[in-house]
Amino acid sequence: MTPKEIRELAPAEITTKLRETREQLLQLRLRKQTGQVEKTSELRTLRKDVARLETIANQKKQAVAAAPAGKA
Repeated sequence: MTPKEIRELAPAEITTKLRETREQLLQLRLRKQTGQVEKTSELRTLRKDVARLETIANQKKQAVAAAPAGKA
């Protein structure tokens, strides 16, 4: 996923997508251990997707927390 696509998602959707991506990463790691993975680059892609999702989720949380403080 691109950062632009992630930013368009609602916070709940980001959380769901993060959970799904982590599950995919876990399954891929298990398959790698048994030698069933042909594209090991998928591991890197999924790790980066998790990082992107977490980063944007944290940015949204900070924006929500900062908004009421800025108005007061």
